[in-house]
Amino acid sequence: MEQQNNLAADTQDVIATPASPAPPAKQPLDLARMKVEKSCSRGLAPWLAANRLSLAISSYQSGRVYLVGSDKQGRVSFFERIFERAMGIVGNAQRIYLGGLFQLWRFENVLRRNETIHQQFDKCYVPRNAQTIGDLDIHELGIRKNGKVVFVNTKYSCLAELSQTHSFKPIWKPDFISKLAPEDRCHLNGLAMVDGEPRYVTAVCRSDSVDGWRDRRHDGGVVIDVTTNEIVCEGLSMPHSPRWANGKLWVLNAGTGHLGWVDFEKKAFVPVAFVPGFARGLSIIGNVAAVGLSKPRNQRFEGLQLDEELRTRDADPWCGVQFVSLANGDVLHWIRFEGDVTELFDLAFLPNVRNPMMVGLRTAEIRELITFEPETASEAAPA
Repeated sequence: MEQQNNLAADTQDVIATPASPAPPAKQPLDLARMKVEKSCSRGLAPWLAANRLSLAISSYQSGRVYLVGSDKQGRVSFFERIFERAMGIVGNAQRIYLGGLFQLWRFENVLRRNETIHQQFDKCYVPRNAQTIGDLDIHELGIRKNGKVVFVNTKYSCLAELSQTHSFKPIWKPDFISKLAPEDRCHLNGLAMVDGEPRYVTAVCRSDSVDGWRDRRHDGGVVIDVTTNEIVCEGLSMPHSPRWANGKLWVLNAGTGHLGWVDFEKKAFVPVAFVPGFARGLSIIGNVAAVGLSKPRNQRFEGLQLDEELRTRDADPWCGVQFVSLANGDVLHWIRFEGDVTELFDLAFLPNVRNPMMVGLRTAEIRELITFEPETASEAAPA
């Protein structure tokens, strides 16, 4: 197993939460003191380097964003920052969006082409904007072709955009949801973008009652076409993370532990690979899918078919990422997290990024790293 390079963990980088008139009954975890061990398959570093790829991973449980790349010594590079309740994450070589506890963050890469920082990082993502939206239980994100961010507003069972004045602007809700209410009725969670527009979403069920999804976890899951409101797949168990790639709609049937695709004619799920954990977070590049895995949690994740699948295979659940071939379902590479973190939420490939870093909120860099736009357009070089 390859020696890991823990490059940076900003133990002071914690977002302050707003004052509350009464303290919560249960004290939150001390995010800064969480201890996590990381390991990976031996072939991961050269694979990332050869394809000039990095991976951004979010974990709301640990309040971390993990950036995984490869360094000049041919090792896997882990860089992490703390953002409380880090949820949906989407991005590219220039920009990353992240959903948090009560804000939606925008990070910008400030490095130019062939420029590095600290003699090793080829991208430096700086938090340039944090729009306060309140605790909407924000889930997955997408970037529309007009540049606007669309996000799954799970608490209000709808898709939404940012508003200049309010917490959000609703742009779509399922037909079976009768009104916008902070009740998380169907547990709308996943979003697939097609040609720069929201196209498919996943929900745990079609409930129109407060918290109704918890009683429908085994087979109430649906995939919905946003443009037609048609249910294109049903009978799923806690589906998550729909993604359009290679002419197919890929979905994680989390309650059974399977990655697969939707057969539109039969309105059925076609499994391709079993993954040992609660599958949530999916990113596809070429014919390889990165699948996020979490260990089953009491009540919400336990008691599903996934438990029996693990017993049948004599396997323990993972917290980590498996890189799966879409051609045959084989696991090509993997990342594993052990210790205080047991759950991941989302992940995103970052093409054309070799070794990224991110500026934290309580570091010297947030004060001292100052950049400015060039005086002439000819001085600017795309990142």
